[in-house]
Amino acid sequence: MASREGRRRHHHHHNLVPLAALIGKEVRNERLEKPTIRYGSAAQSRKGEDYFLMKTDCQRVPGNPSSTFSVFAIFDGHNGNAAAIFTREHLLSHVLGALPRGLGQEEWLQALPRALVAGFVKTDKEFQSRGETSGTTATFVIIDGWTVTVASVGDSRCVLDTQGGAVSALTIDHRLEDNVEERERVTASGGEIGRLSIVGGAEIGPLRCWPGGLCLSRSIGDRDVGEFIVPIPFVKQVKLSTAGGRLIIASDGIWDALSSDMAAKSCRGLPAELAARQVVKETLRTRGLKDDTTCIVVDIIPPDNSAQSSPPPKKQSVLKSLLFRKKSHSSNKLSKKLSAIGLVEELFEDGSAMLADRLGSVELSGSRHGTPSLFTCAVCQVDLAPSEGISVHAGSIFSTSSKPWQGPFLCADCRNKKDAMEGKRPSGVRVA
Repeated sequence: MASREGRRRHHHHHNLVPLAALIGKEVRNERLEKPTIRYGSAAQSRKGEDYFLMKTDCQRVPGNPSSTFSVFAIFDGHNGNAAAIFTREHLLSHVLGALPRGLGQEEWLQALPRALVAGFVKTDKEFQSRGETSGTTATFVIIDGWTVTVASVGDSRCVLDTQGGAVSALTIDHRLEDNVEERERVTASGGEIGRLSIVGGAEIGPLRCWPGGLCLSRSIGDRDVGEFIVPIPFVKQVKLSTAGGRLIIASDGIWDALSSDMAAKSCRGLPAELAARQVVKETLRTRGLKDDTTCIVVDIIPPDNSAQSSPPPKKQSVLKSLLFRKKSHSSNKLSKKLSAIGLVEELFEDGSAMLADRLGSVELSGSRHGTPSLFTCAVCQVDLAPSEGISVHAGSIFSTSSKPWQGPFLCADCRNKKDAMEGKRPSGVRVA
């Protein structure tokens, strides 16, 4: 980025345009190109364990208003509300704490998926150390310009409704009942999966994992279940076209009653606040109030608003493969083309539960460019003495890297957590 800026300034030098004017112009362009965010929420409480977060004034560069981004999140607690409250208070700062300082927007967005993984794991570890047993789902959405990044554990869901009526999921449900890969992972790590047995040996209810009896395979908290119930999120990052789109983020109280399509259709044409209320209303009409139901609707609106007023009639049969195009190397041209036809570009997706896969690898020269000092634990960000750091890849049979001297590194405590999540040591479960 810096070099491009440098070139641009050099180019203007013979006209002697004052630097302040140039910077002012860049800020104005940025402002023109950024979409407007409108949002609303609605909730009906039954157990009082759903919490949410809506924050539109975060800044990548503190004090620079043109680096503003927004965060929206839902935390659906179980076994009490302590984990949901704790996660709502700490997850954002842990994610931001894992991001290197001084990155431009593009590099910041590229570093975000890894920081989300570190932030989720750190939040889980901190909450578990308090000795409380509740747990929570977390669906955490960051919107920066046209780029939407979603990280999620559990079964709260985020869906995207775009121009032309294609509705797509930006999360995966971590429910043992529906997710075969997660069932296999949990049993491979030493968990037992089965339904509740009642008198006479009849089995009832959804598939659960024992110890603990949780029907989710990933969550934050849940100190009383096996540690193979992990806090490592599924992360997906997409770039919207300049036609914008609508996000519907909701707890399973909504999704148990409505499909993604039904939720999107029930509120089309309504402004965000009314839309959120409508989705909750539709849920209660369909199913009654069986669970806490929370819904946030976020509209990402083009700056001139013209694209919003009359969506072009699109054939419903736009293939999903068209909807999500992988980022190609000639990304700039491609982006423009995709934008023109209202398609969404997929920048990143990873749902692996292995920490070594998700934190990637850092060569030893990794301390340049404002990345955190090399000997910092990649999860909890504590400083390590050179002799303390254990590579995230060391001794892992699942790891793709055979270079244990490659970072990132973990402190002994986080290394223990990693081994427990992968079922490599007896789980820290303390069953009363």
